[in-house]
Amino acid sequence: MWWLIYVAIFVTSLFALVDAARTPSQAFPAMDKQTKKLWLVLLGVSTFVSFSAVFTSVRFFVFIALIVALIYLLDVRPAVRGIGRKDGPYGPW
Repeated sequence: MWWLIYVAIFVTSLFALVDAARTPSQAFPAMDKQTKKLWLVLLGVSTFVSFSAVFTSVRFFVFIALIVALIYLLDVRPAVRGIGRKDGPYGPW
């Protein structure tokens, strides 16, 4: 059961890392968030920690890794998502 939770945390962290890497770097300061470089480092460490929790017995910081990924996904991602996109009010034209 715990192994499935650790896999879900790893997938969440990996998704957040890939999404942050694909976001334009000018979007972060434009929405008054931290820099892209800082988020990539935080999410990279978070992904590494959650990966190690899946395959080893080092599980001490895995929930901190989840918190970092959730802060990005629930706060930063919605703010920076619309910067640089050519979408209309109901989606792409």
